[in-house]
Amino acid sequence: MQALSLRNLRKTYKNGLQALKGIDLDVASGDFFALLGPNGAGKSTTIGILCSLVTKTSGQVRVFGHDLDRNPHEVRRAIGLVPQEINFNQFEKVINIVVNQAGYYGIGRRRALDRAERVLTELGLWERRNTTSRQLSGGMKRRLMIARALVHEPRLLILDEPTAGVDIEIRRSMWDYLRQINQAGMTIILTTHYLEEAENLCRNIAIINHGQIVEHSAMPELLARLHVNQFILELRHPPGEVPEVPGYGLERLDERSLLARVPTDRGIHRLFDALAAHDMEVVSLRNAANRLEQLFVDLVDSGKTKHV
Repeated sequence: MQALSLRNLRKTYKNGLQALKGIDLDVASGDFFALLGPNGAGKSTTIGILCSLVTKTSGQVRVFGHDLDRNPHEVRRAIGLVPQEINFNQFEKVINIVVNQAGYYGIGRRRALDRAERVLTELGLWERRNTTSRQLSGGMKRRLMIARALVHEPRLLILDEPTAGVDIEIRRSMWDYLRQINQAGMTIILTTHYLEEAENLCRNIAIINHGQIVEHSAMPELLARLHVNQFILELRHPPGEVPEVPGYGLERLDERSLLARVPTDRGIHRLFDALAAHDMEVVSLRNAANRLEQLFVDLVDSGKTKHV
């Protein structure tokens, strides 16, 4: 089943600005899907239409088979939204923010309290339930936004820049939680400016620019278009001279680190063997730069359209 199906979705404002120019997009049930694009590309307009915050000009929206025009209530119940801006009452207690959100969906207080306890516990906020939200750290506020979006048990979670301004340690703990609920069956659509976030979490991706989808493909297929990957290699011992390895590019970064440029048709293991021949042992490696970022920039700059 498709979690989301958009057909010829358009939005034109009174000033003639075309925010969306006929979007076709499918997101499968259970997917972890990235919707990326530069500022003003149409991401927020699309999300606003899905959540009944923006009125579309034309086109069809279906969420788990429910048509937005015919069954808007069912569509709203199926979606949990974590907006980009923190928008709860800063002087309200954590528990009340979550329970009151459940009330908007007609959930009785006893059931709402049970659900609030579950989601706040999962997100590490139960001990802070009687704290006013203004006393929470930035990361805790972001987690509270997720708890609020999940309390009515939606089938589709939309995350609009969920880790903006959050330090890397908290961001990675949020990644772990999102993977967990996705593996349990939750469909997730993610917008983010942290492109490594999309690469680490998402299986499929669409890129929107100037109100049009310019790319829609599986994440591995998109990344496979790269011709060179860059890695940072940590060595067990400081190297002497950096060797020349034919077909690869090596550059010293610091006493024990090298930047390696590895063509995709060669692979990293050949480089490891060549370094070992020079008595250089690699103890760890990591991506030197986000692989998705350059592809994103290239697609947006070129305006290239490709539907997969």
